Amino acid sequence: MELPDFMSYASKFSASDFVDKISRIAKRAGAKLVYAALILYYTLQSDNVSKTDKALIIGALGYMISPLDAIPDAIPIVGLTDDLGVLIYVLRKVWVNVEPDIKSKAKEKLSKWFDEDEIKEIDDLGI
Repeated sequence: MELPDFMSYASKFSASDFVDKISRIAKRAGAKLVYAALILYYTLQSDNVSKTDKALIIGALGYMISPLDAIPDAIPIVGLTDDLGVLIYVLRKVWVNVEPDIKSKAKEKLSKWFDEDEIKEIDDLGI
């Protein structure tokens, strides 16, 4: 899958829009997408992340928030696959900056929307 220019979506990102979108799509998106998005969101707030990596994260989260992307989110089943691809791509780039407490915080937040069996999906993020 060829990734779109997700950096052009950086202006679409805002913390409040992120929280709103993730709350609305959590169940439909699945634990993997939500976990990847939460890790990036919490990593963005870290002081240990370079400006370059923060720009990548903002672009990826802006892409996820935007309803206008390569595969529109409204298309059942496949609508969020491009979003997951972008999030995983950026997560791989910044993984060295993801502290254990960020992973724990993201996993803890997942329990708000998912049960234990669904949360097990995150073990296979491909990172």
